[in-house]
Amino acid sequence: MSSVLERIDAEVKSHPIVLFMKGTPQFPMCGFSSRAVQALKAAGATQLHTINVLEEPEIRANLPRYSDWPTFPQLFIKGELIGGCDITCELAESGELARMIAEAQKA
Repeated sequence: MSSVLERIDAEVKSHPIVLFMKGTPQFPMCGFSSRAVQALKAAGATQLHTINVLEEPEIRANLPRYSDWPTFPQLFIKGELIGGCDITCELAESGELARMIAEAQKA
């Protein structure tokens, strides 16, 4: 396994909620990343760890291999890929995202 895949794995496993996104929560660089951050904040995510894939070209190139998910943003909760913007927003609307986040932040 390459060192970049090991780094992705370490990031995903060492934080309860990880969002690989374009830009930062304060300055999202795409609409999908912006909507995902808004959904997470609305669902109560206080321990949100983000990685800006625009500043990390190796992660941007290798994350789809790691997760088997082709697009950004990518949300991981408790080490598990949840999905991209659409899935994150659907989970938020159903109330499921808030439950998942509350569970992840208990630790």
